[in-house]
Amino acid sequence: MTATAKFWDGIAEKYAKSPIRDIESYEHTLQRTVSYLKPTDQVLELGCGTGRTALRLSSHADTITASDVSPGMLAVGRRLAQEEQIENVVFVEADANRPPNWAYDVVMAFNLLHLIRDLEATLAGVHEVLKPGGLFISKTPCLAQGGLGFKFGLLKLLLPIMQLLGKAPFVSQFDIKTLETAIEKAGFEIIESGNFPAKPPSRYLVARKL
Repeated sequence: MTATAKFWDGIAEKYAKSPIRDIESYEHTLQRTVSYLKPTDQVLELGCGTGRTALRLSSHADTITASDVSPGMLAVGRRLAQEEQIENVVFVEADANRPPNWAYDVVMAFNLLHLIRDLEATLAGVHEVLKPGGLFISKTPCLAQGGLGFKFGLLKLLLPIMQLLGKAPFVSQFDIKTLETAIEKAGFEIIESGNFPAKPPSRYLVARKL
């Protein structure tokens, strides 16, 4: 088991019970995502965590393959799916850099890309498994964007100490332009963007495979 998987395994149950911090932004993200989904879509979610987003979106797609590196997170997701009697969400253990080998209409990655060590490899993998013209839908905190204020500045300073103590995972800090440039270089055209929430900016992007 990798250190990343071990970290998320250790907090899986606590994470599942934690309320969504910004419910307004979360619901808006879901609404925008639903507008792009079709009942016939084969969807892949990378970094699904406990699967709550995949389960919320399950009625808007044919199938959703919810993948994550953490067996603990996936176990919670399977339990929730059983409790809610949702049968079209399949939970699969997979690294974001090596997505399940299939052809998908949509790939989603919410609150994940800033946790990836090799963003280029992940985006290349997404491009490979998408059908021609398929959509990549993501939302990513951009922690290197200016004007975050004292609170977030302090958290950024404390992050290395928290990581050393095993209290935080790897976090990549980039700004919006860097993120969007990486996605475009990977062979995508960005067709929608926005910040939900605005501070710190969590960049919502919908990109079409060229």
